[in-house]
Amino acid sequence: MRETEVHLGEPPAVVNIGVGVHGVASRTDVFRLPELWQLHLYQYDAELTVDGTAHAIRPGRVSLVPPGTTVRYRYQGRSEHLYAHLRIAPAGPSRTVPVMQDAGPEFPMLSSLLLNAIAAAPGAPEHTRAEIWTALWRVARLTPPTATSRGPHPAVGAAIAHIEARLAASLTIPDIARAAGISHNHLTRLFRAETGTTVVAYIRRRRLQRAHHLLRASTLSIPAVAASVGIPDLQAFNKACRRELGASPRVLRGTTS
Repeated sequence: MRETEVHLGEPPAVVNIGVGVHGVASRTDVFRLPELWQLHLYQYDAELTVDGTAHAIRPGRVSLVPPGTTVRYRYQGRSEHLYAHLRIAPAGPSRTVPVMQDAGPEFPMLSSLLLNAIAAAPGAPEHTRAEIWTALWRVARLTPPTATSRGPHPAVGAAIAHIEARLAASLTIPDIARAAGISHNHLTRLFRAETGTTVVAYIRRRRLQRAHHLLRASTLSIPAVAASVGIPDLQAFNKACRRELGASPRVLRGTTS
């Protein structure tokens, strides 16, 4: 399987984006984009050859082709796909991504991201960049990481994503385990093995990290900060700040107001 190295440290510049229709005038397209990446999301059967390596196109697959690459498409008839042509800066660490992948259950989300990006392109290019950046990160995580660049276990990654999206809400380990698709006990063991800490300790640390940031960088009231990190009881919030951050919320904010 052909792979490419892509940097995702900052949003890409979206040079062109839309719905491509091919296979009508000709059953074959051969071209290069010397300076631009190609992101395609497919809903048809065809063949893509990338610098001499053939890849089967099937509904639900996604391709990411680097700049300067000669591509040859062989269509079976009218073929419609979502595409984006991108300029990606070499910022941040690189990730190894297969040129062609099966998006699996991620396909509806990727389709939604690209359609949102297409709709936003005429009047909100920053929105388009944000949607495509999110799509690229999801594409980069479709394939299990290699031994040399191993990320967290997929269930732990799902648990962390669930926690991060709901820090302001009530979080229980059974609910997190359900979101991760594993049992309560399995999550507890796996989370500690992967992160070196417990689920409860992770939630506490992330809530207090976010609270510290909001106390120092925003004008939100202390009760609002407490509620926004899922600790609406002010006495409990005060104790948590003293225990985890070493000072009361007022001291951390640097004011007595």
